[in-house]
Amino acid sequence: MTASGSEHPGPGNRVGVIDMIAHDPKTDQAVLIMNEPAAWDGSDERLLELQERFNAYVSFLLDGEFAEWNPKLAQKRARIEVRCAHLPDARAIDLLGNIHDQLAHQEIKVEVVVGRGGSPEPPANASPARTD
Repeated sequence: MTASGSEHPGPGNRVGVIDMIAHDPKTDQAVLIMNEPAAWDGSDERLLELQERFNAYVSFLLDGEFAEWNPKLAQKRARIEVRCAHLPDARAIDLLGNIHDQLAHQEIKVEVVVGRGGSPEPPANASPARTD
């Protein structure tokens, strides 16, 4: 799994990429940022890519990789923040709602932020991170 703040692979190449990892001092949460700059087209392929990206983020959080990368930050509650340049379509909203509900059982918060270009400013003390 890699995290990158400098490279922006195209769609289909981003499944194993965590865009940014940060600590949000306001909420004292570990924040994994998932940038979604592409428009939502309602296709099965786009939804599958989103689901696979979430699977990679959750695996990183729960399978010990995050704890190996940053043991102190991994002890905090986690939030996955999906930053979209465009408003998700109805199918994406439905999928995001299901993901939100499922991850709540794992005590992982999911937030969707729309309209900041898909690559908005990170929390105050965020820095790009690599886990490879």
